[in-house]
Amino acid sequence: MTDMGAFRDAVTTWAAGGPSDAARELASQLAVRTAVLLEGPSDAAAVDALAASRGRNLAAEGVSVLPMGGAMNVGRFTHLLGPPGLGLRLTGLCDEAERRYYARGLERASAAQQGFFVCAADLEDELIRALGVTRVEELVRAEGDQRALQTFLRQPAQQGRSSQQQLRRFLGTKKGRKIRYGRVLVEALDPDRIPAPLDGLLISL
Repeated sequence: MTDMGAFRDAVTTWAAGGPSDAARELASQLAVRTAVLLEGPSDAAAVDALAASRGRNLAAEGVSVLPMGGAMNVGRFTHLLGPPGLGLRLTGLCDEAERRYYARGLERASAAQQGFFVCAADLEDELIRALGVTRVEELVRAEGDQRALQTFLRQPAQQGRSSQQQLRRFLGTKKGRKIRYGRVLVEALDPDRIPAPLDGLLISL
């Protein structure tokens, strides 16, 4: 059965220079109407987790959550998926430091009226602030990563950093950890503590 995962794969192949036929055909078959452009898979895990907690099936709603493999790829994806390409509505999350790249990508794709929700540093930072350091440390223990965190905190490079900065760096130190915690942190949030950029994104879909 064709699903939104196949569409994501087809778009990724197209963005890498492959043919567009599969992406175009799947977009039609799946009635895709919106592309949520995200920097990486950890952001996608967070968005999917929040959608699930609210009883949303984004794929069934014609919404494709698309990790781009880095913020520098936004121009390519907006061109392929926006008005010059598939004509989808474009939205997503971006970091404050990369806002200008997203704005430029939207402008060049003639989609300047569409917009992204901006995280102050990144989504992990937003989630840690929303939960608080103590709660995130509890979740790290529950996930069996306490020893790894203690080892990380003893590194000279971590001295002088705030606890929030240390946790943010820790989440990115092992392949797959950010993806796992993208889901774990969102699932631990109280409904009234959802970071504004993530909450705004889901409400807009």
